[in-house]
Order: sequence, then C-alpha cells, then structure tokens
Amino acid sequence: MKLEGDQRLLRVFIGESDAWKGRPLYEAIVEEARSLRLAGATVLKGFMGFGRNAHVHTAKLLDLSEDLPIVVEVVDTQENIAKLLPRLDTMVTDGLVTIEKVHVVMYRAGPGPKRRR
Repeated sequence: MKLEGDQRLLRVFIGESDAWKGRPLYEAIVEEARSLRLAGATVLKGFMGFGRNAHVHTAKLLDLSEDLPIVVEVVDTQENIAKLLPRLDTMVTDGLVTIEKVHVVMYRAGPGPKRRR
C-alpha cells in the first residue's frame, strides 16, 4: 500500500476500562481498523489525564488509577478513515474522536518478523 503524501490522522481518546462487547474498547477499535484493512493502528497509554467530567486519572504510585487515558491512533486516507467513523459512533460512548491532516513522509513494511526454526 502506498500512503505517502497528505492523509488523515484519526485519534480516539478513551479510558483504559472502557469496553465493547466484553473486551477492552481499544482492542475492539484496533480489530475494526484491521478488518477494514486500514494501514495500521497504535494504542498509547497515558500517565495522566482528565475528560469531560474533569476527574483526574493518574498513574501516581499512591493514587493508582484503574482507568488511565488511552489514545488509539490510525493514519490512512480520508476515504478509509471515513469507513471507520460509523463503527466508532456506536462503539465510543464516552470519549473524544478527532481527525487532522497529516503529511506522510514514509510508510514502509519490512519483510516481517523473523521466524525461529
């Protein structure tokens, strides 16, 4: 897949404890993106954050949170990102979804992981 040039970055801001059909929401989002054959997805775990209700979630040792911030990022074409949006509309009941323009300089896939014999 050739992806260089002007594309879109989708970000989904959710909580670590958010779920969809009995599994973590971030996993479900990545699987949806994969099923649509999008270029890739990355899940990032935050150390601290707050959302609409202003409740601070933090990873401080004395104040361990079970609901740390999670960001799922997907870069692909505008058309491919648009295919994921209706699915996110039903999956994300508490969170934030953003899209911004990005310029992809390089998108390469190596030969894949080395297999042990």
